[in-house]
Amino acid sequence: MDYKEALEFIENMGKFSINLGLDRIKRICNLMGDPQNDLKVIHIAGTNGKGSTTTFISSILKSQGYRVGIYTSPYIERFTERIKINDEEIKEKEVAEYLEYLIPIIDKVIKEGHEKPTEFEIITAMAFKYFYDNKVDYVVLEVGLGGRLDATNVVNPILSVITTISYDHMNILGDTLGKIAYEKAGIIKQDIPLVLYPQEKEADEVIRKVAKEKNSKIYDVNMFKYKLKENSIDGVVFDVYGYKEYKDVKIRLLGEHQILNCLTSITAVEALRDLKVEIDDYALYKGLEEAIWPGRFEVIKRKPYVILDGGHNLQGISVLVKSIKQYFSGKRILVVVGMLKDKDYVNMVQKLFEISDSFITVPVKSPRALTSNELANLIRFFGKNVFEAYDIKQAINVAFKSDYDVILFCGSLYMIGEARTTLKSINI
Repeated sequence: MDYKEALEFIENMGKFSINLGLDRIKRICNLMGDPQNDLKVIHIAGTNGKGSTTTFISSILKSQGYRVGIYTSPYIERFTERIKINDEEIKEKEVAEYLEYLIPIIDKVIKEGHEKPTEFEIITAMAFKYFYDNKVDYVVLEVGLGGRLDATNVVNPILSVITTISYDHMNILGDTLGKIAYEKAGIIKQDIPLVLYPQEKEADEVIRKVAKEKNSKIYDVNMFKYKLKENSIDGVVFDVYGYKEYKDVKIRLLGEHQILNCLTSITAVEALRDLKVEIDDYALYKGLEEAIWPGRFEVIKRKPYVILDGGHNLQGISVLVKSIKQYFSGKRILVVVGMLKDKDYVNMVQKLFEISDSFITVPVKSPRALTSNELANLIRFFGKNVFEAYDIKQAINVAFKSDYDVILFCGSLYMIGEARTTLKSINI
């Protein structure tokens, strides 16, 4: 089996399918010898900010000299981005080899009467075995969807982290913040500490109730405050004070919201130190400054500015709009957008009207996507200027023939990945 065949096999197991539950992944792990039980895991759940927080924490641990396994989803450009050790992605050859190892296990699980494992379950099992075989010191593990019934939730972490919670995947996780928070709080384990990002009251109460039931000590991110010193397109500088002081913290992830993700990561460091994990201040500063998260308010060109942002729900788009206003007030902005139909796309589009009246719509390579025509018709309904592109290449060509100060690509991570690959291939 080669890499291409491996990806085809994984996709044929049900790409984009969601079948929450832990029975299948538990049995797969059991047949592998439960490698996840020998991993020191920092487990991260939340609606937004999971990826940035994962990046910050793993970068700090790397800067301390640890060998860090990093598991994220979805990928931006390449499947191999999802499973990394420090800065090195799993090799294509290794993906094929690990899948060959897993196929007899998957077959046995199905023969035992379990439902067919999902794509995410297979990749998660692959990651566990890969990190175990490569003897990583720590794993920073991002939840796929929810938490309680997510495939990653078979781990016994040393620390749990819950980032910001908002409305997303409501058809699966529930239609109130309380219900969604309950699913996210499913990663809280008995006697294992929790780092908690500031939440809306309804979500906060649910999480704290679960933490109390599990005797989970809460490290509240509110223990830290910050004072902003610089906030430009070149980076953010701020002082941290409260529980402990850190002067002139620098991060390259843009937007004031990233400061809160950074504070979440600093809080996680304090929790890890209490667990006797050695992390010095130099590693903290260095890790935060070197952290990079592609596709999240990523500036890939200037004159005109070209920005990629994977905000794919209403909260993500709202944060993006706030950042655009902050960095590009008074500038002419062209928005290249593609969205999924299972998102709150009407309100997301209306939010984008706050920064632009000019749009290019593109199709997204997902069975859950709005067509370019459907999205364009929605924008026309509100009386805005829109060009309906048939693919990302056409959208890029039209965008770069226009005369705008900022070209913003946003709306779906799937589209952002395709745009990023295409822009790099033509040396934008």
